[in-house]
Amino acid sequence: MKIIMSLTFASLISWQANANNEAIGAFEQLLPQYIEWAHEVDKKGIKIGIPLDKKGLNLASDVGIKFPEKVKIVYVDRVPYPYENEGLKKMGLSLGFIGENIINNAQVFGYSIYVRKGYELDTPKLAHELVHVLQIERSSLDKIIFQHLSDLAKYGYSNAPLEVEAFKANKKYGGS
Repeated sequence: MKIIMSLTFASLISWQANANNEAIGAFEQLLPQYIEWAHEVDKKGIKIGIPLDKKGLNLASDVGIKFPEKVKIVYVDRVPYPYENEGLKKMGLSLGFIGENIINNAQVFGYSIYVRKGYELDTPKLAHELVHVLQIERSSLDKIIFQHLSDLAKYGYSNAPLEVEAFKANKKYGGS
């Protein structure tokens, strides 16, 4: 998988203006760090999170999740990001994950959905997040992280294929 990630990141970076070997090397080094961090966040979320209620379990099943009972919701003051890692912080800023005027309301890490306190996780929004759980379930957390970061760099958030699929769930379940 490392070779595939290297080749894909190389091609991803090469289309960006002023790309160089240093940037490619940085992504190759940062990606495994981010993936390892995300697995730890998911493990913690599974331990401390709240299981879906009956309505949520039915929605998760309807979305197509094989194991809806594994999904946990974790309410937090701020959706986690590895700010303490300077390289990952720079990566997050460059991809629009974090930064001034960016509020991350919810993010999926495997079967755990971290939700910012005060954010109304209504049915359409929960369906959106559950599609991300489904995407991970269909593939793996590692592969989805890689794809999502690549897509963010190439398409931006709104046009990233994983987000486009999740936004369809917003609409299907009554959102905009």
